[in-house]
Amino acid sequence: MKISEISKILKAQIVCGIKEEEGTVEYAFASDLMSDVLTLDTSNLLLITGLANVQTIRTAEMSNISYIVFCRGKKLSEEIIELAEENQMILMECSYSVFKTCGLLYQSGLKAIY
Repeated sequence: MKISEISKILKAQIVCGIKEEEGTVEYAFASDLMSDVLTLDTSNLLLITGLANVQTIRTAEMSNISYIVFCRGKKLSEEIIELAEENQMILMECSYSVFKTCGLLYQSGLKAIY
């Protein structure tokens, strides 16, 4: 699924990263527990979380995750955005809950990691 489609489905704002339709993901995973994220070994993965801090970016970096949706109306700090830019990540802010975000994306055809 293209990043532009995800942004449209979620009415999300892309706050960092490319805005073209080039970026695509095949799977999604939702968690606020970063130790669970570290266990993943899949490319083209979208991380869905409400945990808006630098640790999320560091964890995504270690797990080779380039796409993150921050839910529950969380606003990202400049520090988070700068770190994500350094790692060439795409970040989106979404006002929906994690549950609704997952449901909308699953309904639209995005696959669960397991």
